[in-house]
Amino acid sequence: MMIDLRSDTVTQPTPAMRRAIAEAPVGDDVLGDDPTVNELEETVAALLGKEAAVYMPSGTMTNQVALRTHTEPGDEIILESQAHIYFYEAGGPAALSGVMCKLIAGDRGLFTAADLQAALRPWNEHYPRTKLVCLENTHNRGGGSIFPLAEIQAIAQVCRANELRLHLDGARFWNACVAIGISEADYAAPFDTVSVCFSKGLGAPVGSALVGSQELMQRARRFRKMFGGGMRQAGIIAAGALYALQHHRDRLADDHAHAQRLAQGLQTIDGIRVNLDAVETNLVYFHTPPDLPATALAEKLAAVGVGVLPTASHTLRAVTNLMVDQAGIDTALEHIAAAMAQLRSQPHPSSTVVAPTVTQY
Repeated sequence: MMIDLRSDTVTQPTPAMRRAIAEAPVGDDVLGDDPTVNELEETVAALLGKEAAVYMPSGTMTNQVALRTHTEPGDEIILESQAHIYFYEAGGPAALSGVMCKLIAGDRGLFTAADLQAALRPWNEHYPRTKLVCLENTHNRGGGSIFPLAEIQAIAQVCRANELRLHLDGARFWNACVAIGISEADYAAPFDTVSVCFSKGLGAPVGSALVGSQELMQRARRFRKMFGGGMRQAGIIAAGALYALQHHRDRLADDHAHAQRLAQGLQTIDGIRVNLDAVETNLVYFHTPPDLPATALAEKLAAVGVGVLPTASHTLRAVTNLMVDQAGIDTALEHIAAAMAQLRSQPHPSSTVVAPTVTQY
């Protein structure tokens, strides 16, 4: 069996989750008749301390619906320069909402309230209207970095003072909550809307939810329909998300422990560089030497059944997840050590070319 560390999106339903899916009562979700979807939306809204939620097929859709809910064409949104919304959502802000993106260069995906204040435009009819600020927690391209709650609260104060709304791309929000022991409601409180994912660390097969006020979620439902996200007997997939929400949140601590074990093991392998301090949750970024392209190591590992993702010319990503236990981590480390020894004994031209573009979920 493959030890798949390419992403936490590779997770598959457990037997108990499959039973919940098979037995789920269903109805027409667009008509509001699906009891399983309704229960999922009520559960996730209550968990995050918000009034309502809308279930959607993907995190990209929840993010893009949130942008359209908060803005009108010609408005401006502010994001960190490596944000998933900007980097990996196919130009959605421009295509679907007609908004401009203003970027803040953060530190491992994080920025401060002072950074936000400095980025705000003065009122002038020549400028687009800034309407929304988006954060990401944990931050994917930041290496799974956790956004401190105190800084989020300070950013929220700047938003309120300038009549801006605040959205969270919380694709790995559950990881952040477990890692630092803050309740979901407390972590979500500063935000007007929050997107959360069920198909990554929680292990459900499909879906994300957008959470916020009743008024905002009513508007969001219109854009979900407009973007093609209206579903019928969606309880079939919502049941997996509901089961995951109820049973798989606490076990994310196992993924974090496995990430630490993986990073510590990588540090001992000749030629591999990894920053242990940057491993905060379940994402581990590590680096090959200048004469060894990341793609060469990824291909070597794939041949022996270990999946990792090249993200740059000499950088790879490994994501611990529900499908890989401690024994799998140890086996992966053995394969990585063997592959590095073999590759370093062979000549490789120095590579300055970025590895083929891949989607980082």
